[in-house]
Amino acid sequence: MEKDRVQAFSDGVIAILITIMVLELHRPHGSQASALLPVIPVFLTYVLSFVNIGIYWNNHHHLLMATQRINGSVLWANLHLLFWLSLFPFFTGWMGENHFDPVPTAAYGCVLLMAGIAYFVLKTVIISAQGPDSTLAGALGRDVKGKISPAIYAAAVPLAFVSRWIAVGLYVVVALMWLVPDRRIEATFGRA
Repeated sequence: MEKDRVQAFSDGVIAILITIMVLELHRPHGSQASALLPVIPVFLTYVLSFVNIGIYWNNHHHLLMATQRINGSVLWANLHLLFWLSLFPFFTGWMGENHFDPVPTAAYGCVLLMAGIAYFVLKTVIISAQGPDSTLAGALGRDVKGKISPAIYAAAVPLAFVSRWIAVGLYVVVALMWLVPDRRIEATFGRA
């Protein structure tokens, strides 16, 4: 199977998700700066989700760039990731429109957690298809960020009921960890 088709499909889905999220941003009523105040929470959740989706898109691109073989397991693992990413617009809107209330904030964290797990599964399935001694497996190494991120999300979900700002802060911490693209794949395949 060709990885280009998987990448093109995934790129299309991600582009649609970003479009859906931006369409959920409603213009404020009024021309005064104070009219922006009610839409700030929705805008902030949009920014957080946009950054997260961008991080997934970037890392997904690098992962597929380094992939030599695609099989049915890889296709299903990729769809699994896209499923969780497809929930971002709904939970982004819910959290923003409810001003980071604990339940929507925890639910948003659950989606982040599941997307993180799905990415880890996709990476594992791709490495399995390439072989344990593949260049990709060597490039990813121990993948500390990939293991720490779901743990932080798992901690943030119940913390949303203690302090929604701690939970949101942890979501931002994970995004900041991944904001700089993972250069291991580029470095390894740039040398090859």
